[in-house]
Amino acid sequence: MMAEASDFVEIPLSGPVNATVQPPGSKSITNRALICAALADGPSLLQGALDSEDTQVMVRALQSLGVAVRHDTKQREIAVEGTRGVIPARQADLFLANSGTSLRFLTAICTLGEGQFRLDGTPRMRERPIQDLVDALNPLGANVRTELPTGCPPVIVEAHGLPGGETEISGEISSQFLSGLLMAAPYARRDVTLLVRGDLVSKPYVEMTLAVMKAFGVTGENEAFQRLSVRSGQMYRGRTYAIEPDASAATYFFAAAAVTQGRITVTGLGENSLQGDVRFVDCLAAMGCEVTMGDDQITVEGRPLRGISVDMNAISDTVPTLAVVALFAEGPTLIRGVKHIRHKETDRIHALALELRRLGAQVEEFEDGLRIIPASYHPAEIHTYQDHRMAMSFAIAGLRIPGIKILDPGCTAKTYPEFFEDLRAIIRP
Repeated sequence: MMAEASDFVEIPLSGPVNATVQPPGSKSITNRALICAALADGPSLLQGALDSEDTQVMVRALQSLGVAVRHDTKQREIAVEGTRGVIPARQADLFLANSGTSLRFLTAICTLGEGQFRLDGTPRMRERPIQDLVDALNPLGANVRTELPTGCPPVIVEAHGLPGGETEISGEISSQFLSGLLMAAPYARRDVTLLVRGDLVSKPYVEMTLAVMKAFGVTGENEAFQRLSVRSGQMYRGRTYAIEPDASAATYFFAAAAVTQGRITVTGLGENSLQGDVRFVDCLAAMGCEVTMGDDQITVEGRPLRGISVDMNAISDTVPTLAVVALFAEGPTLIRGVKHIRHKETDRIHALALELRRLGAQVEEFEDGLRIIPASYHPAEIHTYQDHRMAMSFAIAGLRIPGIKILDPGCTAKTYPEFFEDLRAIIRP
């Protein structure tokens, strides 16, 4: 049995896993669909929607902005009455916890309104940069500023609608800045053109944004992630929309198959998924696993693992998962191209290095990644830094290393409240 306390969970060892699972709905798609549905003409029903802290934060914020949203957690459905691009509230003080998608998307969306809006979050959110988004919105005619001189939240939006036009946006910190601008753009008074400065991180998330927008009836043009444009006067249309299982969450189960040399099938994801993180299985295949991908399911069978060198810029949320898998490979693994994950819920590069060393691994930390050299491991208490992905990824290490305790396991509620229950269900003593 998995030993539990309010402040830790101890992970039991497992033999080769053999299970079929379906993770809860994608957080990234749920929050994008919520924005499009809120601005749509007519009602929408989001099916398979995720119920987690991040989605609850978004739902409450939209309600504070005057949008009618009803979340049926038992049915995993969210009903939204679209506002035709109008922000009903003329003032709101939005607390967005540590939900980067919520704060960044809503900063852009609030510029469509009329009045003053303040967006704030946890102490960690106040350390996460947003100045690049502010600097991109103001040339479009918005009036946005950070309350403090740090370029981080709180954010103040003095809204009088969004005039539109052309602006530059840095691509090096977060693709969420670009996604927020794109989703607000059809309701600007003029066409919006976004010029990306530097190399855009996490490109698949921008592709996801454009795909969700298109599903709700708005099209945007993407010229090689350097110039993106959205025509003014388009309007999202309310609809029933099915949300895929979360591909980032699926990686923990694929990793369980890899490290135990077992077999996991995840249903609801496949070749045509909107989520770039399904490509995590390509990393596992390169390490030696057998991967079978169909239209609606993906199967990973574990095999003896070998270290790899991989640029994970496009699938950076899966870095903690791969770092843990690397513990059980023959030879070192080099993860690179992910400097921007230092600005996530924690500095993930540094946190991963600390916790991997706590287990006994040798780790070299670089500005944009890390090199993991397998070693002999020992029991440890894993610090999670209030970061859901640290908790879930290191839980997989506990399937092979005895005595692994995950501290503050409740932090997984941010995106996957039932994670430890679902993990328990696949463990084979």
